[in-house]
Amino acid sequence: MSITRREFMQVSALMVGSLLVAPGRPDTLAAAPETEPTPPSGPARVVAYVDGLSLYHGLRERGWRRYYWLDVPRLARNLLKPGQRLEATKYFTARLTEPAAPRQGQTAFIEALISLGNLHVFYGKYHANTPRLRQGHSQPTASGEKSSDVNLAVELLSDAVQDAFDVALIISADSDLCPAVRACRRLFADKRIVVAFPPRRVSEDLKQAAHAYVYIGRDKLARGLLAPEVPRLDGFLLKRPRNWE
Repeated sequence: MSITRREFMQVSALMVGSLLVAPGRPDTLAAAPETEPTPPSGPARVVAYVDGLSLYHGLRERGWRRYYWLDVPRLARNLLKPGQRLEATKYFTARLTEPAAPRQGQTAFIEALISLGNLHVFYGKYHANTPRLRQGHSQPTASGEKSSDVNLAVELLSDAVQDAFDVALIISADSDLCPAVRACRRLFADKRIVVAFPPRRVSEDLKQAAHAYVYIGRDKLARGLLAPEVPRLDGFLLKRPRNWE
């Protein structure tokens, strides 16, 4: 019997939570009390989790193509509050398979981000729009990313278990992340979850699941652009695609 992505992430959250048991009660989850997170003694450690698909579609719907060439870690730093320090940025996406021009643009963009350092890329799968037969008729299948939301949810919970952050900054509007966010809040009272909604993207469910939320405005994007040319680690110059200007 197959399960939905939401059901899979709920199960994943429970599997991670099962590693934390109450003393003397091996069959009981050590759920954190519903209290406000305790402020850290030093700068709050922030890990940013960026849903590349959600961010891209928000920018595209606004017609802000010039912001495709975005320094994603800098954008995350632009969203920090005083007393916070960005530890790492994790970017979740999928490699395009077609057509050639968007694929080449995406490759240059990802390589430029990697060249800057302090960024980890996690790949899902991209399913192109291909015809399939159903009841004797050819119908197109939906194209898009698969598994990126699952990858993000699992990474969030894994980092929480390893105490990698004090604040998780999630740049996404995907409500499928709600089970993982709720599990993180339930199991780790000292962690804070903040959601940053991309342009033209919002989720009322994520608003309710997180501790706080913000909207990514044009000013944050404008201060977070990559240079038009970014040197790759081997010296090759990666250039912003012309149609992204």
